Amino acid sequence: CINKGLKCPNNYLKKKYIYIYTVCNIKHMWVVLSEDGLEFYKKKTDHSPKGMIPLKGATLMSPCQDFGKRTMVLKITTDKKQDHFFQASHMEEREFWVKDIKRAITCLEGGKKFARKSTRRSIRLPDTINLTELYTLMKDQDDGVKELKLEQENRVFNHCFTGVTVVEWLISKEKARNRPEALMLATGLLNEGFLQPASDLSKERAESGEQMAFLDQTIALYYFADSGFFCEGYSSDEDVLLKEEFRGNIIKQGCLLKQGHKRKNWKVRKFVLRDDPAYMHYYDPTKGDDPLGSIHLRGSVITAVEYVPDAKKYDIDGNLFEIITSNETHYFLQAATAEERKEWIKAIQAVSKSGK
Repeated sequence: CINKGLKCPNNYLKKKYIYIYTVCNIKHMWVVLSEDGLEFYKKKTDHSPKGMIPLKGATLMSPCQDFGKRTMVLKITTDKKQDHFFQASHMEEREFWVKDIKRAITCLEGGKKFARKSTRRSIRLPDTINLTELYTLMKDQDDGVKELKLEQENRVFNHCFTGVTVVEWLISKEKARNRPEALMLATGLLNEGFLQPASDLSKERAESGEQMAFLDQTIALYYFADSGFFCEGYSSDEDVLLKEEFRGNIIKQGCLLKQGHKRKNWKVRKFVLRDDPAYMHYYDPTKGDDPLGSIHLRGSVITAVEYVPDAKKYDIDGNLFEIITSNETHYFLQAATAEERKEWIKAIQAVSKSGK
């Protein structure tokens, strides 16, 4: 997987977190599709890529069957016959990448440049603006944008800030001369994924397709992409504060075998799958209602597997599947039947794609 900030405005085409395989390992990184290759970074704020895969003379295979039933994997074979494997989080994302990579390869074969609309050009950001450096300054503990706990519409937003705060910070630090310029910079940060919308209003604006996706308003809330943001809501029936992760509708529940992360042994756990936000909580079925843990599913990869690393053969009896979260945590689960495994995978994939 690869990670990158906006530093090459002239050859920026596409960027997103995606999984990349290296021999037997899988890593979650930031990938950038440029005019002539795929660059990958460990973190979005890194200034230098960990590597680059040239696309001139390369071939693309999708879906790739080298990893058994992992249908979201695609393979790029370079001109020097080196294989590189990527895994998308869902079918639409895989096809989106395949389409653009194929176009880039075709353009290179014909001696043309593959051009895709960039955020920088669409909002006319000067080439001297480095959004990665700006984001780093905004996150400075002493002199950056302060993360707060804000209440709005019977909800509490933790580690966030208002649109007005961002605009005024940009002006006060002389990063922008006026509010329109600051709004343009903030939109660039939002479009590049450095800032994320938190409130319903800011989300609606970000998804509206408007050129200025950022709102200079006190009721528009945002948060840093790699912050500890979470939202809580007050129940209308009870005067208690409910964790946001428990507010989603229950989509599916039942018992599965789960492999432990430390001892690698298998135990029966009751799982409850909820949507919006996308969480799966697991419980000890012999005890109370307090969950033992939770799995945040947004951006996760869920696939059927035929074996589990570090597991003894007598622990395994088929019907296995794996969840890889966006922070690279691996969960191995086992269903009672092949049909049950199929149902769980389908339900979890749907929630991981649509839930927040």
